[in-house]
Amino acid sequence: MEDFSGVLRGSKKSGDDIETLIPDSEHRRALKTCIDIPEQKPSFSLPINDVGICRKTVWINLPQGKIPFETEVKVDLPSSIRGIHMSRIEKAIAELYNKKFVDIAEYTENLVKSVQTGQKCSKAFVKLSGRIPMVQKAPATRLSSMDSIQICAIAELMKRKESVCKILTGAGLTHITACPCTQAYNRVLSGKSEWMPLPTHTQRSITWLTIERHRARPTYEELILCLKSSLHSTYDLLKRPDEAELVLLAHNAPQFVEDTARETAKEVGIRFGDFLPESVFVKIESYSLESIHNHDVQCRIKTTMGEILKVMTV
Repeated sequence: MEDFSGVLRGSKKSGDDIETLIPDSEHRRALKTCIDIPEQKPSFSLPINDVGICRKTVWINLPQGKIPFETEVKVDLPSSIRGIHMSRIEKAIAELYNKKFVDIAEYTENLVKSVQTGQKCSKAFVKLSGRIPMVQKAPATRLSSMDSIQICAIAELMKRKESVCKILTGAGLTHITACPCTQAYNRVLSGKSEWMPLPTHTQRSITWLTIERHRARPTYEELILCLKSSLHSTYDLLKRPDEAELVLLAHNAPQFVEDTARETAKEVGIRFGDFLPESVFVKIESYSLESIHNHDVQCRIKTTMGEILKVMTV
């Protein structure tokens, strides 16, 4: 039966069908007797912080389907080892191709553990980034907008007395911000009342929320809900009533890039403070693609759940 899954299986000259020229016995003899070059001592014995592959596309079998993600896989290298075993990284990726995963964080954890077992390293690192589909209801017409959300997962595995695996999950949401400064200035010029929104410049922005995972939480759905509660989310499909509602909302609650980062941190405390330990690492990055300036604006908060909760109690 033919396979119409869309996966290319190669041509007649691919590895599946090619007629080998060297006998298997010769390959086995060479493998037994040849020098393992990566295991040699380097000419200059200095340890390497990280080495590996990057910009590699991996296909992950998720509940949404088989989705591509860009990956970066690295390990550290002791001073006594010349190089890493690159093929073992690719083999680890290939072995995960047909397996099913709840989310990319689970995939990342599996990959980083497999990579570490194949290398003489004390630390292994995997980062995945890509997009998954997200359907949003437009604010006025309630039409379904077929959008996407950016997500990432990071796994760090450290060999100590016991191996420690740290997993971080992240989601990025595109949103709109309206500048409060120009609006306040226009209010003085016009003398209009506080409740009436006034003109100001707006930006398309993106805010990333990345949190260290604890007992399979937070999920990507929880990260996205946290971002949507803090920001004025944008949509690909907007009819005129939807556009009017979104623009009015953004002007009624204008935000600096600093506001988007802090409001997201506050929402993290509200949503996750009851079940995440105070030691859990939280990173929020907000980028504003400025409309009336030639530069863009970036804001970053690196903190812990404990620090967020401390501010909320003040």
